[in-house]
Amino acid sequence: MKNYNLEVVYEMADGDEDFVLEMVKTFIEELPDDVRAMKEAVDNENAPLAYQIAHKMKPNLQVFGLDLSTEVKKMEEGSKNNFNKAAMKEYSDKISSTVLAACNEMKRDFNL
Repeated sequence: MKNYNLEVVYEMADGDEDFVLEMVKTFIEELPDDVRAMKEAVDNENAPLAYQIAHKMKPNLQVFGLDLSTEVKKMEEGSKNNFNKAAMKEYSDKISSTVLAACNEMKRDFNL
């Protein structure tokens, strides 16, 4: 089973394969950097930055069908309330591993 689902991307593209490819390329280029920055923010106990990055990634994760809404929501809540580094690390690790796996799958699936 894949870590991503492009149903929404294809719906947005309305048959434009170049659009789909550009969306995939953008995801692969941008999301790993966001994941690294989020993990670094958690490691440094920078709650505002961890919140900002998790919130920024949320639409892309949804559009690409990555089932991480629970982890992102917990990252956002934990960043706003009492920051628990161990819990936040658990959520960021799950987000990171899923995003990176999806990127690798898309690279393979789209010959990138």
